[in-house]
Amino acid sequence: MDLIAEATRVARHQTARHDGAAGAAHAAAHPGEYLTFRLGAEEYGIDILRVQEIRSHEPPTRIANAPPFLKGVVNLRGVIVPIVDLRIKLGCPSAEINQFTVVIVLNVRGRVVGAVVDSVSDVLELAGAQIKPAPELAAGIDARYITGIATVAADAAAKTDGRADTRAAEPRMLILVDIETLMSSADMGLFDSTR
Repeated sequence: MDLIAEATRVARHQTARHDGAAGAAHAAAHPGEYLTFRLGAEEYGIDILRVQEIRSHEPPTRIANAPPFLKGVVNLRGVIVPIVDLRIKLGCPSAEINQFTVVIVLNVRGRVVGAVVDSVSDVLELAGAQIKPAPELAAGIDARYITGIATVAADAAAKTDGRADTRAAEPRMLILVDIETLMSSADMGLFDSTR
């Protein structure tokens, strides 16, 4: 009888381990709603729950000796908000300000931070099946903040010059970013590393 009880306990333990591993792999996929935005020619997505608001770009007050990606600070209803240009931080070839440039106001680890992006695209609901794990990159490339790559079907009736495009639309690829990991990395200098 003890053998049966022990075998049952081992089987339950193995099942829990297997379910836990599958759950961990599923958790890495992060299904849910994502705010999508453009940086150069690439499209990115961040967890919508980190987004506080989206604002038009306004010139920030510069901070002396700040790294190039830290553009300065703005006063947002009495809260001083650091503004990070993600285009510069992530190495985009150009970072021009135009009528589409916006600031995504984020809540990261209880602190309000602004992120400058080229434009905001959409809010998308992504299922786990649409998200693939982030690729492993060379040791010299810091990609800790990339959580996955999502494939999103393009609109079948994409329009060109007001007419329906009859060609098959190519799916869009989104680079999914853990904005909390990116913004709280030591090189950003936005958070005390002892916290």
